[in-house]
Amino acid sequence: MTKPFFLFLFLSFLFASEAISQNLYLKVTGQSDRETSILDSITYKKIHLELNSIIQEVDSLQKQLYKIGYIENELKQLRKENDSTYFGIFDLKQNYKDIHIYYKEDFIKKSILEEISSEVYDDYFVLPFNEIETSLYSLNTKISDLGFPFSEITLQNISIKNTTTLKAFLVSKEIITKRSIDKIILKGYDKFPKAYLKHYLKLKRKQTFNLSEIKQKTEIFKELKFANQIKEPEVLFTKDSTILYIYVEKTKSNNFDGFLGFGSNETTNKIDFTGYLNLNLNNNLNSGESFQLIYKSDENEQKTFDVNLNLPYLFNSPLGAEVGLKIFKKDSSFTTVNQIAKLFYQINPQANIYLGVNSTKSNNLLKEENVISQIQDYNSNIYNLRFTYNKLQNNYLFNKNLFLAIEAGNGKRSYANNTENQTLLFIDAYKIFNLNKKNSAYLRINASSLLSKNYLENELFRFGGINSIRGFEENSLTASLYGLANTEYRYQLSNSLYIHSIIDFAYFENELTTQKEKLYGFGFGFGLLTKAGILKFNYANGKSENQKFKFSNSKIHLSLTAVF
Repeated sequence: MTKPFFLFLFLSFLFASEAISQNLYLKVTGQSDRETSILDSITYKKIHLELNSIIQEVDSLQKQLYKIGYIENELKQLRKENDSTYFGIFDLKQNYKDIHIYYKEDFIKKSILEEISSEVYDDYFVLPFNEIETSLYSLNTKISDLGFPFSEITLQNISIKNTTTLKAFLVSKEIITKRSIDKIILKGYDKFPKAYLKHYLKLKRKQTFNLSEIKQKTEIFKELKFANQIKEPEVLFTKDSTILYIYVEKTKSNNFDGFLGFGSNETTNKIDFTGYLNLNLNNNLNSGESFQLIYKSDENEQKTFDVNLNLPYLFNSPLGAEVGLKIFKKDSSFTTVNQIAKLFYQINPQANIYLGVNSTKSNNLLKEENVISQIQDYNSNIYNLRFTYNKLQNNYLFNKNLFLAIEAGNGKRSYANNTENQTLLFIDAYKIFNLNKKNSAYLRINASSLLSKNYLENELFRFGGINSIRGFEENSLTASLYGLANTEYRYQLSNSLYIHSIIDFAYFENELTTQKEKLYGFGFGFGLLTKAGILKFNYANGKSENQKFKFSNSKIHLSLTAVF
């Protein structure tokens, strides 16, 4: 064969394929220019490969006209203009703007209808025609949430009321019975504390069945430390009962937190070591209880022993109790024993309000001839009100996103036959600002104030160290009033490692020594998730306002938080 013959075959095949795959075009018009303009404003497919596709598109267009109020529209003609063009001619007729839907009060309450319509009357409500479908769907959902999960409403006897309005009657397709929760079954964690169902999740028997609300309530399982939801709840409907299944698993919630700190002593020029232990036990008795033990030994020969027990939902009531004991010993100077008893009420899963009493007894250990007037035996009782708010986030390295604790107390302190009124104010708050997946900023504000006519050395606040202003010795600072801010810029290198800056600021006043001073702490640190837990390293240098910066004043802190 010659080249011209090959070229002839190729061109013949090309033009034949073009003829076979020729596009068809659809053009739609109305009975007037106005109707044509309305049709042009509706998006429809104009290019098609076959006639059947054109017929389907015309049918789809007609349904769109129904939804915007042209319920009487009619396709007058679908004609072929030439080999590739088809004309569809519509008669739109009357456009209905809204619909009056009549209802009975015993079927649906007026207050529910007011959530979907701005015009609700005693026997009917008004809907714009183009909102009928979405509004009725929303209405059916609301009826279902009232305990009628099988409800199915429809419009009947649709007719013309006037030139722009239709009317219809709202009815249910069948008679339905209101459902309530007859039984709640927990799967996966059979010993889950039942009081948490009633008071924490606020789910109980005989409660109106509302699936949307149930899903919303069980979402707050993520706020619990000791349990987690495995999957969404399920419901078993029988002829005369409704059984709710909740799938839960028990999670590890006990944690051990300890640190070792060391730095040079300005007096002896030797390295001093400090230690800290924080043990938290949660829900080991399957009642939602928590137990905390703190032991701290400072380089200033100070020792702290602190235990706290939290018992929620006493006797299956919404009230809980918290009791605590704190013992503080300052070398051979004095000891202070603090006893705490509180009742609390859970406002919601994140917020609690407390009311209690703080009883303190302090003893002067110094020999009589060496007694310093600022250290005295005393007793005090402070009645306090406390509010806490706690919000978690889905990040194992930083699982708490927001924390707030505010406390105010008032009472009396007695010593040496003197009795004085005292007021105690306290706030502790922190927030993590997530800039993106890797970058975040941490800000903490902590402040305390003791308002009294006179002050004793052994009743002042003690702060400084890894849990307050970093770069200073643990509990080395005393104050009648202090406020501090901790800041960190955090960069997450991976899911198990992050680095951060340390910039701390504090201001304190000591009424005994008439001291007012500003403090600063600067440094850096990192956190590493290991098999044993989260290992944290902090290097910080602290200085006062008028003090020069010295590397010898730097403090290094190591801590490990293990969950078990």
